[in-house]
Amino acid sequence: MFTVLLICGGLVGFYLLLCVTVLHLPKCKSTAKLHGKTVIVTGANTGIGKATALDLAKRGARVILACRDESRAQAAVTDIQRESGNKEVLYMHLDLASLKSVRSFAENFLKKESRLDILINNAGLVIDGKTEDGFGRIFGVNHLGHFLLTILLLERLKECGPSRVVTVSSMAHWWGKIDFDCINTHKDLGLGNSVVALLRLYSHSKLCNVLFTHELAKKLKGTNVTCYSLHPGAIKTDIGRHINIWWRIFMAPILLLFFSDVECGAQTSLYCALEEGIEPLSGHYFSSCAVQNLTTKARDDAVAKKLWEVSERLVGLA
Repeated sequence: MFTVLLICGGLVGFYLLLCVTVLHLPKCKSTAKLHGKTVIVTGANTGIGKATALDLAKRGARVILACRDESRAQAAVTDIQRESGNKEVLYMHLDLASLKSVRSFAENFLKKESRLDILINNAGLVIDGKTEDGFGRIFGVNHLGHFLLTILLLERLKECGPSRVVTVSSMAHWWGKIDFDCINTHKDLGLGNSVVALLRLYSHSKLCNVLFTHELAKKLKGTNVTCYSLHPGAIKTDIGRHINIWWRIFMAPILLLFFSDVECGAQTSLYCALEEGIEPLSGHYFSSCAVQNLTTKARDDAVAKKLWEVSERLVGLA
């Protein structure tokens, strides 16, 4: 009995140690106020995106929730307005799985809004299927939709500089790769629809996010726009809500014990959007509110350039 108690005590102690070290995520310490500034946050009706939008609204920004689901987005608008006391929070329809919708959003935004100071490419998913344009859904939403959105809004960002583009990637990019042959033949980053295959596709899309930011920074040199990619941490969100029920049951205790809440998950996004003095680090990758070293494949100039060119062709910009 004593041995069992000793083991249990050791496990509890180890878990508490993890909570204050590995699982502890630092907070963004910026005190920046954003009155008169306009921010777009994609996927802001839930999870990290909603937490990010709420913080920015509390700082006085005009916050655009760019989301697909109108009812959930309007509910988020109501919540954020109530919690922040800021009425300059509104919803605009954006379906990243439709290039037509991305173009429509950009056109409507540019007509209605005179400023854009921060663009946060936050939305992401893990789901099987195809987009409206025939791309793999993970590839289309996590990379191509945000790629097109950013390009269409770049001139407004330049006009309102200094401004920033923040793209939420993931440490999952470590396991990603870019298979241009598969992109050319199947309009996707890989094949398969098992849970493992979908997680692999997600990893590939997160590598796309990092490489996109790497190349974007080069193209923005000499402008007053900077860009950053990031890993938000291991966060409890509903990104996996479309994965089969047995996988979600398996993951539930792991999420409960080892994943942080969405407020923690928003901190590095906020850091990249607000922290003063990080402009020389444009194009870099951040985690835990600090710049991180990248693997060779995540800063490969040739692959980043080719991905940009292929993406331009796929979204109809070339």
